[in-house]
Amino acid sequence: MIMKHLKFLLLGYITTIVLLFLYSFTQIDLGLVISRYPFFYELEKAFQQIGYFNRPLSAVIYIVLLMAMFLFYFAFLFYSRKKEVDKKFVWKTVIISTAILAFSYNAFSYDLFNYMFDAKIVTHYQQNPYVQKALDYPQDPMLGFMHWTHRVYPYGPLWLVMTVPLSFIGLQLFLPTFFLFKLLMGAAFLGSLYFVGKIFQKIAPERELFGLIFFGLNPLLLNESVVSAQLDIVMMFFAFWAYFLLLNKKYVFAFILLLISIGIKFASGFLLPVFLLVTIMHKKKLSLPVIFGSSLVLLAITVVVASLRTNFQPWYLVVPLTLAVFLAHRYFVFIPTMILSFAALLTYVPYLYLGNWDKPVPQILMNLYISAGILSVVAVGGYYTYKIRVKTS
Repeated sequence: MIMKHLKFLLLGYITTIVLLFLYSFTQIDLGLVISRYPFFYELEKAFQQIGYFNRPLSAVIYIVLLMAMFLFYFAFLFYSRKKEVDKKFVWKTVIISTAILAFSYNAFSYDLFNYMFDAKIVTHYQQNPYVQKALDYPQDPMLGFMHWTHRVYPYGPLWLVMTVPLSFIGLQLFLPTFFLFKLLMGAAFLGSLYFVGKIFQKIAPERELFGLIFFGLNPLLLNESVVSAQLDIVMMFFAFWAYFLLLNKKYVFAFILLLISIGIKFASGFLLPVFLLVTIMHKKKLSLPVIFGSSLVLLAITVVVASLRTNFQPWYLVVPLTLAVFLAHRYFVFIPTMILSFAALLTYVPYLYLGNWDKPVPQILMNLYISAGILSVVAVGGYYTYKIRVKTS
């Protein structure tokens, strides 16, 4: 039975999720019309009025929603440590949140449009997206609101295998295809959470509930995986499935699933050394902190590499953050994860306020990231000092 205060907590959280869903439509690109039905068209324009022509208000709304999500997130984590929530409550909360946000607009990233167009090159133009790019089809109406139209397909072939059928089913029509892609990301998010639970049942059943909340209600993961619909969550779904099989000593199938993950996006290839090491040393049984700690470090390297190649983007943290769930009971993982998640989502504030990424935005963001890094070190050091004093007092 859910306690009364938890019901209010759930109601407040779902209200925040609904507001985030609504807010996402303030970011509809001015070159895109979701619906020409008069009522929805006028509603769409009203939302755009906030997002594009009242930017200070838009930025404030976003910050308030962000703070509310983190406050509810910490509250759920707190009550999980007190054993006042159960697995059914957590799953219900995550499923409702995911279902709502799966129908949101991809407010903070245009990558979803690129995924859709890559598949469209195959289904509509019968061409190879590894060779052809969006700019090769200047007559296509999607170019009116896409970004990164100059690049050819940068992902693994298995992502095409998964997305081309969605383009066929959507009949290359924008809205049906858009929501099919969004539903795929939502399903991958829930599927990833399912395997997080299964892995915890195998390695540490007492931490399963905390892990489910840590992953399933993390504002960064929800925002980047379900709202913005980054494909990283699909890659990680197969990686989690592979970890589950690896821990159950089903090594052949584990490698097959990991290769599928790599075939979607190459970043998970950094996990191959861990899988090889566990398989080779299966008789000596490596400790779980070594397995997941080394995995976390390797995936953190992908963030550094990607950031040096272009610029840091909040969704780069999705990959290492998903695996941080298995070490989140360690304060030196939990504290930086919380700080970096919040700082990463603040990345969008200057753009929401100014409408561009020009100067002084790069310097503002650099200061934000440096401050987040310093704060993480100081907070971890402060907590460590506090623990030492408590032990010696």
